[in-house]
Amino acid sequence: MNDLEPLVQEAHADFAQAVTPADLENAKARFLGKSGRITEQLKALGALAPDEKKARGALINAAKQQIEAALNARREALAHAELQTQLEGEALDVSLPGRQRGSGGLHPISRARERIEAIFGSMGFDVADGPEIETDWYSFTALNNPENHPARSMQDTFYVDMKDEHGAWLNLRPHTSPMQVRYARAHAKKYEGAAVMPDIRVIAPGRTYRVDSDATHSPMFHQVEGLWVGENVSFKDLKAMYLDFIRAFFETDELKLRFRPSYFPFTEPSAEIDIMFERGPLKGRWLEVSGSGQVHPQVIRNMGLDPERYIGFAFGSGIDRLAMLRYGISDLRLFFDGDLRFLNQFE
Repeated sequence: MNDLEPLVQEAHADFAQAVTPADLENAKARFLGKSGRITEQLKALGALAPDEKKARGALINAAKQQIEAALNARREALAHAELQTQLEGEALDVSLPGRQRGSGGLHPISRARERIEAIFGSMGFDVADGPEIETDWYSFTALNNPENHPARSMQDTFYVDMKDEHGAWLNLRPHTSPMQVRYARAHAKKYEGAAVMPDIRVIAPGRTYRVDSDATHSPMFHQVEGLWVGENVSFKDLKAMYLDFIRAFFETDELKLRFRPSYFPFTEPSAEIDIMFERGPLKGRWLEVSGSGQVHPQVIRNMGLDPERYIGFAFGSGIDRLAMLRYGISDLRLFFDGDLRFLNQFE
């Protein structure tokens, strides 16, 4: 019998007793490490005669290969055992209810905005979108609201640390009214020199910003401005159009409309628009939903049009307020809290 076989069998036994990878590496060091049993055998070859060295070296290499094979086999066995333990610990219980990924949905404000755009689109209105960081001229001056005008205090806004080409501070727009002027100027330029200019009919929905925050106001809110300018447009058209819109939005004909005299620098005369439901939880209460009026002659001029020839009306409605009335929401802040318990109701 080869005198190295007991050494090989001893290595097999030590490897078999290793229950962790660390134990196995310690056993490996005893046989194959720098001071291991096989390494000592190889070092002893130097003292042998050449013929003996060759024969002895072959036996040592054979023993080393057997020990390495046993080591690799034990490594694989431990890895397999560890994998089985992990799989058993992470076993899927098919009797448990499945984990579903929740589906998203449109925010109620987005739903209201899309509904408004669809209704006015059916009436022949374009939808315009523009910058939320606006110049002083478009936000105020073009709307007959010059510097130091007292009406500006009603629309105190946020300013940006940037100036326009005239040295005026840029601002976060306090309303979407600037888009009325921007759209009308582009429309007037398009038909400049033409014998007939089609009526300007446009709505401008979007985000607006004012210093205000309570249950019915937010520093950031959504507004839709509307504009209809032509050679023969009157308050009668405004009332008929807005009544059709509001009945379509709330899906009921049991709704009344009234105009109350008011003041806006960009319209003259001006009116607040109130609605009253004839049934439901809000029955019998007049609710303010919009400001409106005949476009001021100076604003018509700023649009690049002749106020002696063109006339029209404008209105501005809060999308958030319309959504609150449509969905029965009492606190505006619920729209912006990000509470899924609230938002999931609208999926």
